[in-house]
Amino acid sequence: MVQQVPENINFPAEEEKILQFWSEFNCFQECLKQSKHRPRFTFYDGPPFATGLPHYGHILAGTIKDIVTRYAHQSGFHVDRRFGWDCHGLPVEYEIDKTLGIRGPEDVAKMGIAEYNSQCRAIVMRYSAEWKSTVTRLGRWIDFDNDYKTLYPQFMESVWWVFKQLYDKGLVYRGVKVMPYSTACNTPLSNFESHQNYKDVQDPSVFVTFPLEEDENVSLVAWTTTPWTLPSNLALCVNPDLQYVKIKDVVRGRLLILMEARLSALYKLESDYEILERFPGVQLKGKKYKPLFDYFVKYKENGAFTVLVDHYVKEEEGTGVVHQAPYFGADDFRVCMDFNIIQKDSAPICPVDASGCFTAEVTHFTGQHVKDADKNIIKTLKEQGRILVASTFTHSYPFCWRSDTPLIYKAVPSWFVRVEHMVDKLLRNNDLCYWVPEFVREKRFGNWLKDAHDWAISRNRYWGTPIPLWVSEDFEEVVCIGSVSELEELSGAKVSDLHRESIDHLTIPSRCGKGTLRRIPEVFDCWFESGSMPYAQVHYPFENKREFEDAFPADFIAEGIDQTRGWFYTLLVLATALFGQPPFKNVIVNGLVLASDGQKMSKRKKNYPDPVSVIQKYGADALRLYLINSPVVRAENLRFKEEGVRDVLKDVLLPWYNAYRFFVQNVLRLHKEEEMEFLCNVNTVKESPNITDRWILSFMQSLVGFFETEMAAYRLYTVVPRLVKFVDVLTNWYVRMNRRRLKGESGVEDCVMALETLFSVLLSLCRLMDKDTLSIHYLMLPHVREELIDKKTENAVCRMQSVIELGRVIRDRKTIPIKYPLKEIVVIHQDPEALNDIRSLEKYILEELNVRKVTLSTDKNKYGVRLRAEPDHMVLGKRLKGAFKTVMTSIKQLSSEELEQFQRSGSIVVEGHELHDEDIRLMYTFDQTTGGTAQFEAHSDAQALVLLDVTPDQSMVDEGMAREVINRIQKLRKKCNLVPTDEITVYYNAKSEDRYLNNVIESHTEFIFATIKAPLKPYPVSTSEKVLIQEKTQLKGSELEITLTRGLSPPLSLSGPACAYVNLNICANGYEQGGVLLLENPKGDNKLDLLKLKSVVTSIFGVKNTKLTVFHGETGIVTAGSAPSPVSSPGALLCQYINLQLLNAEPQECLMGTVGTLLLENPLGQNGLTHRGLLYEAAKVFGLRSRKLKLFLNETQTHEITEDIPMKTLNMKTVYVSVLPTTAEF
Repeated sequence: MVQQVPENINFPAEEEKILQFWSEFNCFQECLKQSKHRPRFTFYDGPPFATGLPHYGHILAGTIKDIVTRYAHQSGFHVDRRFGWDCHGLPVEYEIDKTLGIRGPEDVAKMGIAEYNSQCRAIVMRYSAEWKSTVTRLGRWIDFDNDYKTLYPQFMESVWWVFKQLYDKGLVYRGVKVMPYSTACNTPLSNFESHQNYKDVQDPSVFVTFPLEEDENVSLVAWTTTPWTLPSNLALCVNPDLQYVKIKDVVRGRLLILMEARLSALYKLESDYEILERFPGVQLKGKKYKPLFDYFVKYKENGAFTVLVDHYVKEEEGTGVVHQAPYFGADDFRVCMDFNIIQKDSAPICPVDASGCFTAEVTHFTGQHVKDADKNIIKTLKEQGRILVASTFTHSYPFCWRSDTPLIYKAVPSWFVRVEHMVDKLLRNNDLCYWVPEFVREKRFGNWLKDAHDWAISRNRYWGTPIPLWVSEDFEEVVCIGSVSELEELSGAKVSDLHRESIDHLTIPSRCGKGTLRRIPEVFDCWFESGSMPYAQVHYPFENKREFEDAFPADFIAEGIDQTRGWFYTLLVLATALFGQPPFKNVIVNGLVLASDGQKMSKRKKNYPDPVSVIQKYGADALRLYLINSPVVRAENLRFKEEGVRDVLKDVLLPWYNAYRFFVQNVLRLHKEEEMEFLCNVNTVKESPNITDRWILSFMQSLVGFFETEMAAYRLYTVVPRLVKFVDVLTNWYVRMNRRRLKGESGVEDCVMALETLFSVLLSLCRLMDKDTLSIHYLMLPHVREELIDKKTENAVCRMQSVIELGRVIRDRKTIPIKYPLKEIVVIHQDPEALNDIRSLEKYILEELNVRKVTLSTDKNKYGVRLRAEPDHMVLGKRLKGAFKTVMTSIKQLSSEELEQFQRSGSIVVEGHELHDEDIRLMYTFDQTTGGTAQFEAHSDAQALVLLDVTPDQSMVDEGMAREVINRIQKLRKKCNLVPTDEITVYYNAKSEDRYLNNVIESHTEFIFATIKAPLKPYPVSTSEKVLIQEKTQLKGSELEITLTRGLSPPLSLSGPACAYVNLNICANGYEQGGVLLLENPKGDNKLDLLKLKSVVTSIFGVKNTKLTVFHGETGIVTAGSAPSPVSSPGALLCQYINLQLLNAEPQECLMGTVGTLLLENPLGQNGLTHRGLLYEAAKVFGLRSRKLKLFLNETQTHEITEDIPMKTLNMKTVYVSVLPTTAEF
């Protein structure tokens, strides 16, 4: 039997219960066991670092992965889902460097690599428990027990195998390359790493002079924002084709050479300079100039300190003269190499150490960090007269993504994987991958691939997978190791771990007579490891060879858009190089989750709410749904707002839950009232005659079909909004329109049909949403039931919804609440078939819009409707300026026909200007001579025009007030957490001018009762009743007090007295007479025992000094002799009577009951009661002998019982007793 569900639900607490269930029954592993023999669906999980806590980006990507892999499992596949951990690299080392205060390689050398790596190993899994807790709390199913870690020897061995394959194919080389370099982390970064953290910064901006040797009075002017590179200057570069000028600086009196297009960079006014000569840049080629410093003057004999030419010099910035420090800039390196200023085998002119400090070669600034040295270099050059202008410049500059410090560009010896030669293959393989969204493949990723450079894979660090190259001192002999066994064989040592401390000391004998080969000191960039994860996670090719090859490439991966230059790229490069094929078939790319202000989320700034606290507050479902129902799933950025998560709870999950709760309430009501157990098999539900049942079932099946198509295409950004929209349709349309049916008001059979429909839809929605219910994940996804799809009905309901929504807009515009009925709605549509559709659903329009009548028409002229237009003054005035007045006049003169065409097309040309929807406001007007007395308001969409009669009508206003009363009662019910099956009585007290509200309630009592399904009574409330809630409220100028009491107030039945009684038949001295004895009065008080009973009988029947005998049966009381003859109607009261109901006072004289009974005669035919006697006896019953009373025939006290009313007409009626106030009470 289904259990009642509470009105209020704590979603986070419910999720915890489900997680407990999953854990207790090991549901994830059980699902994997069940699917073991199904076709495989391969998924790769990109490994995060466990040195930091999970953030919203991880949660988003994890949610996408969870949705797709659950979908695959429930679509009939076996899906292994292994969690991975990135354990090596800068993120770990940076934490250790900060903790231990390590500033450079010397510090590591002092403590030893073994100790350093031991420290790194100790923090690798620092937050693994928090990761597991958060990921599990999010409801994600992934295997932590069978995870992979990049520090596992098996993983590292596979990375070696990958590298050896590349080496054997000639794709690995050693070179010197200018690379982004982190001085904080003492290591170069790959190009894609350097693009991950750009910031707007203020740097020095200096214009430096370079006097020509041929005439030291003439100087070339170069501009730079990196003064620290000037000590390493070896050349200048100009564009050979662009125009340069020699000028005289009027203020300074100096002769200068720069690009003509860049004069504005130095001078605000043309009068500040005089152009002496113009010439193309090529004329400067080969000219010699005076060096800034003499540190590297010896290179002058190699051609240094000469003007070079290259087209990379642009006219958009600087002076058109670019200073060249070849080992600190990629273009500088290339240009100087082209002109033989430097050679591949020449020693680098790079006077900056691994920590970013000047070496001893730069004598003036030795030991200074390059960024700190900027000001001192500027000062020195100023003193030498070589600075023309020094200021600051704000620009976007790359920062280290881990240490958040500025990068520099620096030439370092590195090991590279050749990529440039296989760009075409990369592009071809990229085309074989299915990207969602599509533009990422073509634009962001495709463009990156087109410009791919050779990949620097080495890092001068310690905690990572060592590069397995053993070399001779001169690097002439190189041995690449591809496995542990190969290393053991060549070195003669047993190997159990592959980190530096375990293998750096191992040597290999030379085969070429070069002595001993030693391992190079570099380790792999951690991106090389993550790019190798498809192979390394399964220890390929040393184990699982066939399993891997059968399952490669992966069916699906997903990560953020920043991975287009990270994991996506490294996966593709390695798979293309190794196997000539892409590493994955399908990929979903999400955007970045930013703080609410659009900035990057920052722990330091505390500009985002803690994910764990958000989950605890709103639940994981709300957070997941918020993230995946946002632009971020389309690879756009999302500004995270906590209120967005709250709104998902309020607008999606709560209405969905309430629909389920309403279903349960009515299943329980069916069981209680009809004693019927609700059982449903969604596969055998018979077709419903109700059009809304057929519609919602069809709509659901259409959704299932859409879901199948779009999920197969990995388009979560189309699926999730449709699912969310369906919740709205279900709760705000189907349930709303069928509330009465579901409550059983249209009969049991129709009620069961509606409940079956609602159950079927709720179950299907849970299965599509993959909602965290206890056992839903064991079920396969539903398949489309084509026989239930009825597009004609869906279209008809859609038209009906449009009409209702248009009507609601009119009501909102006129501020007429839906509670107040209106006379008529007119629907005008040019398509007769559409009108037939609307006619078939007319009753729902009547109910939803609360109108009395629906009129359908194809003729709007009949109602005198026409369109008129008003220009948007602000929009058009700003745009058209002087022409606005003419256009405005013409807009107002447009005919209704022209405006109808504009309504259809969305554009119109007025006075030569094309105008659109945002430029013109359309309004409907009515020809008053045609419209009659009705006051119509109009609204339309592209198809239908709706007219609503808003003419005031008192009877409708009264009904609206009655609905307001219903609304207040139902709100109180909700406040008390009552369910429909709870029995209550409603009491009210209304105060309003001329008793208006009382009259409305009295005249609409049946109407109100039909909705609230509870007795509605005026005050007072008996003290014997248990009050649930009491509240006063203002209602359109009236005061209304409502009290809800527990249980049904006992109705005063007209078929019998309120008090217990017994019929009497007296037999004394051969004489019989009938009468009645009340066993209590008022109800619950003055109860008779046997002794009192005989006393009362003696008094009523005047039987004295006689011994009474009581015969049980229908109760006869006799004196002596045989039993009396039976009463003909033993169940009916022998005497005439009335019931009494005390209204506005409490009983006195220790009495409690507010309901009693009076006999109008007793014995039968004797002692008839008069009006005066009635007042006296009524007061006596309730212990109110000292009080004046008035008696009424109704609770509202409008029909008083006076002396004129014959007593016999009151027989079997209820008399309401009102107690008049005493003088003291006034």
